[in-house]
Amino acid sequence: MRPDGAAWALFLDFDGTLVDIAMTPDAVVVHPRLRTLLCACAEAFDGAVAIVSGRPIAAVDALLDPLKLPAAGLHGLELRLPGGGTVAQHTVREEELADVRARFLSLAREDARLVVEDKGSSLALHYRRAPERERELRELVAGMAARRNGHHVMGGKMVLEVRPTHADKGTAIGRLLGTTSFAGRMPVFAGDDITDEDGFVAVNRRGGISIKVGAGESAATCRVPDVAALHAWLTAIAGTRCRSRVPGPPADSGCTTSGVTEKCPH
Repeated sequence: MRPDGAAWALFLDFDGTLVDIAMTPDAVVVHPRLRTLLCACAEAFDGAVAIVSGRPIAAVDALLDPLKLPAAGLHGLELRLPGGGTVAQHTVREEELADVRARFLSLAREDARLVVEDKGSSLALHYRRAPERERELRELVAGMAARRNGHHVMGGKMVLEVRPTHADKGTAIGRLLGTTSFAGRMPVFAGDDITDEDGFVAVNRRGGISIKVGAGESAATCRVPDVAALHAWLTAIAGTRCRSRVPGPPADSGCTTSGVTEKCPH
């Protein structure tokens, strides 16, 4: 199935979806070809392309510079509307997370393999270099969050994040779909992690296409095996504009279904 560029709205997670996950957030590699690919997709879909990430919008902008797309950051806590206006959906005072920040930093001092990512409105503890500590850290961070009002722990791939409960990626996608550039289009969302499941559910409710990148149980209706395969699919759906600028996909890297064959975006 090939999309009608006038009818689809494309939402894309960043880490693990558009770029391969690195050992630390700062170590991620963004190939210049990705910017070209995203520009081609935005052109093909009349601007209805947005990044929906756990990173702050400013961090996504820095990695994709000079490209700036509509975006949701911090799992929906930040929103940049088409046209460039940024909306902070939830502001956290620094002192609200002071105890969590102090404990995370203490853990990182004790074990240099742990990495603290301070996002302002949320705090993430990455343990990719210390996978054997997963159970211990999950119990510790869950206990910290349980003693707080208005915050919860969001788990991901080798990361634990303490964040406000008021927003998620599904909510962010819904808000973007209410704007002029996205309104009336069928949503398509690609993501790779448990943090993307709210987005998959929201897109499914709207009759859209949800795409899981990689293995694991998911509410997504379609699946691609890895980041390279998603790039190949994006290259294909962007049409001749994209194919003229970006190397073509390998023959065996198409999208495969996860239970809903008729919705798989071939």
